[in-house]
This record gives sequence, C-alpha cells and structure tokens, in this order.
Amino acid sequence: MSTPFISSYRQRTAQALQRAIDALKDSCPATENGQLFEAMAYGLLNGGKRIRPLLCYAAALAVGKVSPATDTFAVALECIHAYSLIHDDLPAMDDDALRRGQPTCHIAFDEATAILAGDGLQSLAFEVICNAPQIPPPTALEACRLLAKASGAQGMVLGQAIDLAAVNTHLQLDTLSYMHSRKTGALIEASVLLGAISAGASDAQRSALQAFAQDVGLAFQIQDDIIDITSDTQTLGKAQGADASRNKPTYVSLLGLEGAKQKAAALFDSSMKNIAEFGQEGAHLGELAKLIVTRSH
Repeated sequence: MSTPFISSYRQRTAQALQRAIDALKDSCPATENGQLFEAMAYGLLNGGKRIRPLLCYAAALAVGKVSPATDTFAVALECIHAYSLIHDDLPAMDDDALRRGQPTCHIAFDEATAILAGDGLQSLAFEVICNAPQIPPPTALEACRLLAKASGAQGMVLGQAIDLAAVNTHLQLDTLSYMHSRKTGALIEASVLLGAISAGASDAQRSALQAFAQDVGLAFQIQDDIIDITSDTQTLGKAQGADASRNKPTYVSLLGLEGAKQKAAALFDSSMKNIAEFGQEGAHLGELAKLIVTRSH
C-alpha cells in the first residue's frame, strides 16, 4: 500500500538521511577509513519501508504540523533502526545473509566494519539531535532521553537479549508480548512520541498517541511473524522461515496462523479507537497502522 502521504514522506526521509550522511563525511578528513562511511550509508540508505520516520511525521501532523525538529527526529529514528538491523544480522546474533534483498552489511563489507558501522549510526542519531540549531535544548534533551531509553537496555537491546535467550525454549504469551514490546515496540512508541513532541503535543495527546503506538508496535511484530511463514524470500528481501528454522517462539507458534491474524486485527481496531479524538488529522496514522497489519514484507 502506498498513498501520497507515504510516498512523499518516504522521499523526504531519504533526502534527509542522505544529507545527514553527507554532512558526516564532510566533517571528517578523507582517510583510509572511507569504508566505514560507505558501510554506514549502505545500511542507512539501502531502501526500507521507513515506518518509524513515517510514524514520526504522521504523529506531528495529527497534533499540528511538521517542523524542522520532526525532520531531525525522523533521521535519528532511522539511524537507530538501521544500526539495529546491521547488528541483528551479524553472525553472533541472527546470522542473516540477506536484508532488503541485498547482502547484509557484514557480507557486503566484513564483520568488523559492520559492527563499527552500526556503532557509528547509533551515535549519529544523538549527534543530529544535539547539533540541530532549531531544536530548543530542553526539547533536544527530552528527545535524547526518550530515544536512549527506547533503544537501550530498557528497550530494544533488552528485547533482543530476551529474544536470543529464547531460542529453543517455550515462552508464555505474556513473556513473548513483553519481549516484543521492548525489541520492536519501544522504538515504534518513541517514533510516535518524538513526532508528537516536535509538534508541541499536550499531555493528553501524548497519552492517546502512546496507547496507539503500543497497539501498533505489537501488531507490527505479529505481522512479522505471520509473513515469515506466509511470504517468500524474494518478497521478504530476507530469508523466509528464518524464525522457524532457529526454533524461535513466535505469535504464530503460540496462537496458530489464524489466531495471530485475529490478534493483529484486534490490535488494529484498538489503535484506531486510540486516535479517534484526532479526527481527520489522525488519518495518516491510520494509513500506517493499516499498512503495518496488511504488509507482505
């Protein structure tokens, strides 16, 4: 599914990411370490759905309007997401050879360069926020705090650690849900909240958007589990059936395929109720929620 909003803001995100990488390269002397910047660009600019930046923009539009701060937060979010994918694909983690239909970063370059590229992108996320002259320092501090918590040992990193430990084990549904609320959901929640912050959202608006994001974050992971077994490698752009081959617990393995689909649909319905108060201004968030629960890759 693509709409004018999705197409336009994907392009806007791609342009902003390119500017961020170009600025980084320009700030460093030309040395033999040019391969590092190539690997960072490879992981950051090599396609992708840009769901997290899109959620950031849509939340800003639900509250008010997109601002230069929204652009900055969108870049930071995608830097964190790209870093996480590079590291997730490493041999010590999920050991994947394909990402978005292309060789993963450690295959295209080498393992050490991939690790450093991920490290560089993680740091770049916070650098672009701190260096943005249009963002007041208190707002930048709040954004950095929120993003650090969502991506670190209370969020995405914790979820990945639980995920790795869960291989060849049986998890209860509540534990699986908690794992994915950290691994996938935390950064999706941060994406929505950063968009809200960039547009000056009230506490009540943030609360509604946070509830929406929690529903969407869980629905995103359930749909990931569904398409891991219903899609194919070419469509996915990565190895089909990877979770099953590693004997990792999923929503499909616990609920069955139909049960997982019903759960994703229920979360979509709940997410729509949580943004009803935004009226037409929340329509783009609704578009993205629909994309998340109907996508095939």
